[in-house]
Amino acid sequence: MISFAIAENPPPRLDKALARDVPGGDISRSRLARLIADGQVLVNGAAITDQKAKVAEGDAVQITVPDAQESHIEAEDIPLDIVFEDDALIVVNKPAGMVVHPAPGTPSGTLVNALLAHCGDTLSGVGGMKRPGVVHRIDKDTTGLLVMAKTDQAHQHLAAQFAAHTAQRQYLAVCYGVPSASDPRLNGIKGVSFERGDLLKVTTQLARHKTDRQRQAVVFHGGRHAVTRARVRHAMPGAGAAVLECRLETGRTHQIRVHLSHVGHALVGDPTYSKRRQLKGDAGPIAKAFPRQALHAQTLGFVHPVTEETMTFEAPMPQDMVDLIAQLDAI
Repeated sequence: MISFAIAENPPPRLDKALARDVPGGDISRSRLARLIADGQVLVNGAAITDQKAKVAEGDAVQITVPDAQESHIEAEDIPLDIVFEDDALIVVNKPAGMVVHPAPGTPSGTLVNALLAHCGDTLSGVGGMKRPGVVHRIDKDTTGLLVMAKTDQAHQHLAAQFAAHTAQRQYLAVCYGVPSASDPRLNGIKGVSFERGDLLKVTTQLARHKTDRQRQAVVFHGGRHAVTRARVRHAMPGAGAAVLECRLETGRTHQIRVHLSHVGHALVGDPTYSKRRQLKGDAGPIAKAFPRQALHAQTLGFVHPVTEETMTFEAPMPQDMVDLIAQLDAI
């Protein structure tokens, strides 16, 4: 049981007052709402089930937090590339072909299934369930770094950083063509600009495609704000391709893939956004044979939710992309 008193100048609603004053700040707003509804919150000895109930400075609060329930998701012993782990969080280098969270079409074999088996009893509970907290995602066939929370407190703090766009995320990508600030075609595309000379910036909104619900589309009204920056790290003019270093200011579904397709530099191997693109000559069969979008989440940085230390991790480029670049570079 957690006991405390409402501090001075409380918000007008019980749920907001609890979110501000609960010791440690380690219970999420959604979890507090469920606890209120379940009668687990006492104010001055009386159970309050109305989230909008008024509270006053000095009111005595008692919150009973039941033990975290076992997750309905099955734990599976799947090998993982663990980059960092402590009591609060775990950083994983995800391979291609692994989905992050179970869904109707993929009920097993996911990163969450694997983490349930790996973490075991070290999961203190996220949202009242013994499961890892998904802070952000990368696509099934994108490789690279992900951070998952092991506690409610860590989940809240990390999610807030991603929502505020303060977490660092840098990707490596192989694209069709070589983006250039001197290309008049690029400069004529809506939403495209260049910073510091050669840093491509794409600013649009993203929304679900009108006819294909599995795709995202660039829009300029009614979607979600999205900003991607990209710089050519290595040009392969003989193959008509380039290695890009991409940085996310926001983190929308398929963001890099959609933005690069929008500017005419779609990812090699992308089955959704680059179906019509081809490389000429000997590069064509090489690109066509690459089985996934050539995208890797290389760098991940955030402030640790407990120690407040700034942490930065890097994952080496996977071998399939190394081989792809070597083949294209040899042309």
